[in-house]
Amino acid sequence: MPANRSTLKRRGLVAVAALPLLALTATACGYGSDSDDKSKENVSAKGEALSADTVKIGYFGNLTHGTALVGKQKGFFQKELKGTQAKYQIFNAGPSEIEALNSGSIDIGWIGPSPSINGYTKSKSKSLRIVSGSASGGVKLVVNPKKIKTLDDVKGKKIATPQLGNTQDVALLNWIAEKGWKVDANSGKGDVSVVRTDNKITPDAYKSGSIDGAWVPEPTASKLVAEGAKVLLDEADLWPGKKFVITNVIVSQKFLKAHPDVVEAVLRGSVKTNAWIKANPDEAKAVANKELESASGKALPAKVLDPAWKSIEFTDDPLASTLDSEADHAVKAGLLDKPDLAGIYDLKPLNKVLAAEGGAKVDDAGLGVK
Repeated sequence: MPANRSTLKRRGLVAVAALPLLALTATACGYGSDSDDKSKENVSAKGEALSADTVKIGYFGNLTHGTALVGKQKGFFQKELKGTQAKYQIFNAGPSEIEALNSGSIDIGWIGPSPSINGYTKSKSKSLRIVSGSASGGVKLVVNPKKIKTLDDVKGKKIATPQLGNTQDVALLNWIAEKGWKVDANSGKGDVSVVRTDNKITPDAYKSGSIDGAWVPEPTASKLVAEGAKVLLDEADLWPGKKFVITNVIVSQKFLKAHPDVVEAVLRGSVKTNAWIKANPDEAKAVANKELESASGKALPAKVLDPAWKSIEFTDDPLASTLDSEADHAVKAGLLDKPDLAGIYDLKPLNKVLAAEGGAKVDDAGLGVK
């Protein structure tokens, strides 16, 4: 396989998932659930349309996609789009969102780093661009305190991750390797048993005793804590400055080329949403939970919502150097051939928006489109 073409090595890894925290039932379209008839926009399309009549936006129904949740619920995106109508789809996992982007079923999406990397490299650098950051943090190693009291106690235990090759799976495998322990990445067998478990059933697996802990994103981590688990490690503590990308914004290269004004409008909405979240953290938390309830029919209880929300930082910065590091971790784990990520970012529209809003320019770590 050429060194500059990255493919996941085993069939199970082709469908790399990005943080499927709060799984929602997919509709017959095969991609995700159309949320337009489930949640009303606070701001309707008004004024003259931009260069496209509609823009189709994808996201996950989980807290690490809080920018999308809040921006949709508060109408920040639609206000910036004016007469161009925003339409939304909710996804359960990264592969389905990448598939929808490639097919044109969505134009722009909030998604995690692993499917962004995989989608970009599998398309031979032709399918997507990362155009903004969205969130950092919100991932923890939580364990049964009766079985695991120290980090060294993790050896010999059963630790869940959301899916083989997903962002948290790679992070756990990298941490295990740095501890000097051995695990076969594909089978999950070794000094630690890595048990790939869908986040929606991880709390039940923990209660039944079939796992001893989990390396998971929010709100799954806080759901486990509510069941008696303890936080043993916050992944943020492993990163310089305690920051690492957990969610970014991608766009179809075709749509970006044809409708740069629409992409810029969505990014303005994203930047203004993140600013509003920072200025109104408690209200933003409630708004995000309201959108989750609208989409799934069930809001998160305060004992889960409050600590989960607190651990996530919403940011316009894509934290590009950490995405590059996450790709390196996957390579070291044997899950990924060395990728060529040159051109995965196009931050020119975002930096234009940030400049207009009085913000600082963000960096692409040398991985930007030329």
